[in-house]
Amino acid sequence: MPVAKPAAPAGRPDASVPPTSAAVPGTACAVGAQRAIIAIAIFARYAAIVAARSLNDELMSESTSGTNYDVVVFGATSFVGQLLCRYLSERYRDSDELTWAIAGRNRSKLENLRDELGQPDLPLITADATDPASLQQLCATTRVVISTVGPYALYGEPMIAACAESGTDYCDLTGEVQWIRRMIHKYEDAAQASGARIVHCCGFDSLPSDLGVFFLQQEAQQRFVQPCTRVKMRVKAMRGTFSGGTVASLMNVAREVAQDPELRKELANPYSICPTNYHPNVRQPNVKFAAYDSDMNSWVAPFIMAAINTRVVQRSNALSDQSYGAEFQYDEAMMTGRGAKGRLAASGLAAGVGGFMIGAAVKPSRWALERFVVPKPGEGPSPESQADGFYDIRFHGETADGHELRAKVTGDRDPGYGSTSKMLGEAGACLALDIADSDRPGGFWTPATIFGQRLIERLQTHAGVTFEITS
Repeated sequence: MPVAKPAAPAGRPDASVPPTSAAVPGTACAVGAQRAIIAIAIFARYAAIVAARSLNDELMSESTSGTNYDVVVFGATSFVGQLLCRYLSERYRDSDELTWAIAGRNRSKLENLRDELGQPDLPLITADATDPASLQQLCATTRVVISTVGPYALYGEPMIAACAESGTDYCDLTGEVQWIRRMIHKYEDAAQASGARIVHCCGFDSLPSDLGVFFLQQEAQQRFVQPCTRVKMRVKAMRGTFSGGTVASLMNVAREVAQDPELRKELANPYSICPTNYHPNVRQPNVKFAAYDSDMNSWVAPFIMAAINTRVVQRSNALSDQSYGAEFQYDEAMMTGRGAKGRLAASGLAAGVGGFMIGAAVKPSRWALERFVVPKPGEGPSPESQADGFYDIRFHGETADGHELRAKVTGDRDPGYGSTSKMLGEAGACLALDIADSDRPGGFWTPATIFGQRLIERLQTHAGVTFEITS
């Protein structure tokens, strides 16, 4: 904006005052007023410069003075991000156990969220996924980044790159297996060199599955001194909806498959996110249609999240030196009940899942689904609906010599929002507070291989998630 010219030094004519002004009656008052206005303008400009420099110094001090925070929530104003922040605010409001901050690209939205949380001292960090320098500054302030910025295949890579380069630990709730594979191939060497521990899939996909299998296998080792080489996960009951972000991720996967037919082969590989030198010659079961499961005494149908959950569980087995067995087999499905009613429900559910995936793969129908049917990113159910949700997941394991074991994992909120936000918050806190650098080196880990029992204890104590051996 234009800058007012300062008054001339004493002893020099003021070029801003007309030469004849002194001879005009009343002009002295006008000159005095004009000079006052000029002085005020100069002061205002100086104050603005000082304020800007102060804010810049504050932001720079956050990014250069070491890790000020245990956790920074990046994407805090997204729907799940806000739920996560509310959970952390309630969980640590009267405790100094965890220091945390919120980050996003819109400072005014961050300020509004801080006001809603009722925490006027909660630090804010402005950072944008399209601005690598801002992400590097963010990483310099924290031990762990929790990212809710999705779909991750579209917006997540810059933060992975920043964390891998800076040695900052990271966790998220992605369910995009093709993106996880790309990130592992591109950034695992950098993460190993810097010490950054990257942990994907810390929401409903895939914490209950990955930690549920881990929990079952720990019990199998104690009882039978051997793992269960065949494990089934079955969703017995569930109330709630998938988040708009999860649906957007599924739609993006379908879009990528339509553009790249080779990706279909990659997604069909049950070991697609395992280390590149890991090639077990074990055919994995996959529930694609309605089927009767005699172990569960129920009809079952495809579970839409199995595509990511099963890959994460297989990577856990690979990273743990095949602690689940070299012949380990694992699959997931949804239980629909017994008899004709159960069979009909399974057939209908299988048709629905298949129809959704076909519709998502075709551009016109995908457009219609995105516009009129599925929730959009940032949308979600009311707090009452979240509280009314739940899930009950069952596991059946069998050892190579026939011993059987059963377990269940339950959650007290809807899977896609209420429970996911709590699980993600505890995962980030666990990574910051419970997992020493010496415990696990840098690299891409799964929830089971980096958190294990420590996160199970956190989830049972604080997040309304239970783990129980049933027989």
